[in-house]
Parts: sequence; C-alpha cells; structure tokens
Amino acid sequence: MSANSTYIPRRLDDQWKVGLWDMDVAIPWLVAFGIFYTALGGILGMILGGAAGTFVGMRASKLKADKHPAFAMHWAYWNLPDFIVKLHCTPPSHHRRMIG
Repeated sequence: MSANSTYIPRRLDDQWKVGLWDMDVAIPWLVAFGIFYTALGGILGMILGGAAGTFVGMRASKLKADKHPAFAMHWAYWNLPDFIVKLHCTPPSHHRRMIG
C-alpha cells in the first residue's frame, strides 16, 4: 500500500456470521440439526436434522425481520433464565424497576 491510499472499513458493526448466515439464525439451525442427528443418527438424522434446522432458521429470520440487530440477544435476556444468559454489567432481568 502506498502512503496516499487509505483503507476505510465499512462494516465494523456487522453481526457475526457463520458462513452466509447471521449468528442468531445459525444457532437455532445448529441446535435443531444436532438434536435430530443425535436422536436418529446416520443419514436419516442428517436429512431430517437439515430439514428441521432449515425450518427453524427460516422462522428465526422471519421473527427478527424489521427489528433491532440485537433482537435475539434482547429476547434471550428477558425470556431465558438467569443461569443461561448472565450479563454482569446489567441488573438481573427480574428486577423491573430501577431506583436511583
């Protein structure tokens, strides 16, 4: 690179990706695929797991359409138990009112 050419990154705040999918669509796919593959095993488990994972991934992408980019993380914080989603810099999700 010469001294006059400056590279300006355009995508600093993009979501994490797994291949072509956003992470919050890929994780439900991987979970559904893993459940079916471990339950059934073999080729049948891979085929049904891929189909179920695709269905769950499509539903997740439709759910997060036209919402905040961190919608999945916000949903997980408010709806999953504290021992699954533990954020240290925020109060627990069962504390609904802030005092002070």
